[in-house]
Amino acid sequence: MSKEVKPESVSLNALGTAAAPESELLCIYGTGDLGRSLGLRLLQSGYRVVYGSRRPQSCGPLPQGAQVMSHAAASQSAGLVFICIHREHYEFLEALAPQLKGKVLVDVSNNLKKNIYPEANAEYLQRLVPGAHVVKGFNTLSAWALQNGPTDANRQVYLCGNSAEAKQAVAEAATKLGFSVLDRGSLSAARELEDFPLQLFPEWRLPLRVAVGLTAFFFFYVLLRDVVYTYVYEGKDISFRIMVSLANKVFPIVSLIMLALCYLPGVIAAVLQLYRGTKYKRFPNWLDRWMLCRKQLGLLALGFAFLHVLYTLVIPIRYYVRFRISARIISQIKDNETSEFDNTSAWRSDSYYSVGILGFAVYLLLGITSLPSVSNALSWREFSFVQSKLGYLTVFLCTLHTYLYGWNRFLKSYAYQWYTPPGYMLSLVLPSVVLVLKLLLMLPCVDRTLTRIRQGWERTDPEDDSKKSLLT
Repeated sequence: MSKEVKPESVSLNALGTAAAPESELLCIYGTGDLGRSLGLRLLQSGYRVVYGSRRPQSCGPLPQGAQVMSHAAASQSAGLVFICIHREHYEFLEALAPQLKGKVLVDVSNNLKKNIYPEANAEYLQRLVPGAHVVKGFNTLSAWALQNGPTDANRQVYLCGNSAEAKQAVAEAATKLGFSVLDRGSLSAARELEDFPLQLFPEWRLPLRVAVGLTAFFFFYVLLRDVVYTYVYEGKDISFRIMVSLANKVFPIVSLIMLALCYLPGVIAAVLQLYRGTKYKRFPNWLDRWMLCRKQLGLLALGFAFLHVLYTLVIPIRYYVRFRISARIISQIKDNETSEFDNTSAWRSDSYYSVGILGFAVYLLLGITSLPSVSNALSWREFSFVQSKLGYLTVFLCTLHTYLYGWNRFLKSYAYQWYTPPGYMLSLVLPSVVLVLKLLLMLPCVDRTLTRIRQGWERTDPEDDSKKSLLT
């Protein structure tokens, strides 16, 4: 093992320039997937890497340029050690406490479930090696993320520990790897960091609950109006329509409502700012939470729209539809009848399909630009134009598509089975409210005031009041 070059003993080469000092040596305990991926990233970032293994001679292939030694030998050669092993194998570290004294130990472990142990893994490690400086970090990154770099993974590295110097050393290494660092405080925050990777879609919980709730409500609502009502009053069993017909009614209803829910909080926020006359007052917590999950609401809404398109394409090949068409043709031949062409119906149906196709196309554009790989390539103005301007255009087209579907059915008494409106009528309420409020906010006098507020003007601005007093 070569010795580190000290600043006072820097040699000069023949040209009189100082020789470059050796790069910093870091140690990794553990030669699994995470340990190998971390070592590869460290080597690519200019560090030297030595692995500590209980079987140095048979630990499998390691990144080119890395060394492998026993745990004791590796711990003596580096001041910063990454512990890339499972908690249940920590016991051997207690015997290495003298060699690890004063060193920085980075605990990157996670558990399979929450609250398996009475204390966090990092706290347990600190208890085993009391003379070391334990820092919890890098546990929110996967081996895949480390191999592909921060451009294809989460850029955030969370750290916590009781030593500020130790955290600074780990933060410098993380920054050199291309990650941004967030200090979460003392080692008591380790359990919180260890629970991060165990969370299952935390940002999707509220949108998923909304989607499931709306789907369940409208499914039973349409089932009651279509299937149950027909069986009770006409004695017909049309339960087979549950699989396609009812689903193709529920999916577009839920999609339109959830799309409106993406843009309603923005309208509410604008109304609140106009009412308060300032942008510096916090929104209510429920509105903040609502606005933070708009992306997830939109993607789920797009998924329901996809299902609506697919189910609509299936309709012509359904047995029920083919049977109805054949029966009608045979009936007209027997009765020697001919249906006249209805120009109004042709216009309505073509407009209905055309607007639906355009709405779905813009819908897709919204979904694509919300992906990080696409949105990172757009400027803020471009992203805002797509998500805001084209977003409201999507709401308008999809709402118009639904109005054309209903046409004049709201005037027919048979549409109100059991005195209840059809499901598509209920789905029009929320997007119609959003569009009307947005039109009001776009009025020149309202838009001018809202723009001033968002630029920092306040209705009770002392500086503005002083200018008025000077003018008078």
